Amino acid sequence: MDSLSMMAEDFKLLGDKTRLNILALLRVKEMCVCDIVEQLDVSQSSTSQHLRKLKAAGIVKEERRGQWVYYSLHMEGKAYIHDALKFLPDINLIAKHDTSSC
Repeated sequence: MDSLSMMAEDFKLLGDKTRLNILALLRVKEMCVCDIVEQLDVSQSSTSQHLRKLKAAGIVKEERRGQWVYYSLHMEGKAYIHDALKFLPDINLIAKHDTSSC
């Protein structure tokens, strides 16, 4: 796939509000699925599917720690995504509260 096609696919992923909210949260700190679910008030299965798509695109990465999997931004070679995330609203406008449920 050429770089223009990859960019188009990445921007398609960013066309989803839930995925943008997830990226806004991860822009601040790494999180496990249960924390993202809590912050965004979305189902665990939906959150996992969005994270799977973002991981497949190389926009997020995961790290297993015991029974928990933590997600963080990973935009190596994707400066255009990094630049786009600068325009996301402040996390305080998105998140419910700052408690860890894991």
